[in-house]
Amino acid sequence: MGDKSHFQSDLQKEKQLAILLDSMYHNHLKNYGFKRVSDLNLQHRGVDLIMIQKNTQKTFFVDEKAQLDYVNDDLPTFAFEINYQKNGKTKPGWLYDPSKKTDFYALVTAIYADEPQTFTSCKITFVNRPKLLDLLTTRKLSQSRLEIYWEKAHGKHGKIKISELDSHSEGYLYASTQNKAEKPFNLILKLDFLIENGIAKRFV
Repeated sequence: MGDKSHFQSDLQKEKQLAILLDSMYHNHLKNYGFKRVSDLNLQHRGVDLIMIQKNTQKTFFVDEKAQLDYVNDDLPTFAFEINYQKNGKTKPGWLYDPSKKTDFYALVTAIYADEPQTFTSCKITFVNRPKLLDLLTTRKLSQSRLEIYWEKAHGKHGKIKISELDSHSEGYLYASTQNKAEKPFNLILKLDFLIENGIAKRFV
């Protein structure tokens, strides 16, 4: 019962956030049209939003990732999921899941709820997924390399510093083995690091 009510609460939060996001896209997306995706199959393949470039009519698939666990907080980092556990098996996280069609991540941070049941402001940072994967490869952080770090962690919970990234200015790994049912293994990256490397762009 608890899981079900928590799931419904999350869905309600996502719906409320979508209202704010759509208004922000409408006001600030000058060269693009957008269409919110309602097809669950497409959503499961990493597409929440389809952006259409007005001049070329080229489409881009956007996966919205929101820090809804950190409402009224402005974190400088974002967690990219490498893998997680389901029914006792390790599954690829959304960063490396080959079934995902995502072109861009819309990272939603600094979500503020100044009124009850209403999100009033947030920040959106667009991340180019192929460029991000290329950057990680350049840093010798392939999927297989990250999986080796996961194996070496041996179920350890918490922050894992790695030689390929400066933990203060770039990023680190984080294993959530004790506080989340799916025990996600995440790559935590500084948003400024992504922006400075041309991987991300602050939308608003």
